[in-house]
Amino acid sequence: MEERTYTKGLLEALLFLSSDPIKLSALAKSAGIEKTEARELLDELILDYQEKEGGFLLREIAGGYQFITNQKYSEILAHIFKDKKRETLSRGTLDTLAIIAYKQPITLTELDEIRGVSSRAMVASLMSKKLVKAVGQKEVPGRPTLYGTTNEFLLHFGLSKLTDLPTPVEVKELKFDEFTPESIIVTDETEMNPDFDTSTLPEELQEEA
Repeated sequence: MEERTYTKGLLEALLFLSSDPIKLSALAKSAGIEKTEARELLDELILDYQEKEGGFLLREIAGGYQFITNQKYSEILAHIFKDKKRETLSRGTLDTLAIIAYKQPITLTELDEIRGVSSRAMVASLMSKKLVKAVGQKEVPGRPTLYGTTNEFLLHFGLSKLTDLPTPVEVKELKFDEFTPESIIVTDETEMNPDFDTSTLPEELQEEA
């Protein structure tokens, strides 16, 4: 078998066996090739699956590569796997997530100033769902916690990196619900993961968690 074909198949097999995105560097190292060659082969695989229009697609997502199901089967798959747990976000929590995504790193006070209301419960809920995390402390008196999005956020929204977010101009033309993945249900209430250990929250969030 031609070496290039063999290596391409090896990358395909590695990705097929992984339930999480695999970084380009890790794939190149596993296959024993340079990253430039790995990217070239992965681009070919992405195109192969795109042209096949089958049940799977290969995507660059959350800083790595991963197989995903084809969007055209989402409705029937959602019906078949209707018992699968789905994330729930309130409108306020979704707004808070959007602000953090575009303004990160951002403090709770800065969030509250933009929204005009307290965001504590929303941030605590987002942390319990692993969509947001503490990323540091701002170098001002009191050293407030800075918040940013996580790799899980990229996974949920099908993004490879934060720069793939729609631009502010595109957002104005987009109904935000259209950018909400099917794994997230928008409700009117803030709902925290009941299994989340609230003691792991930053102190400023624990009061209302």
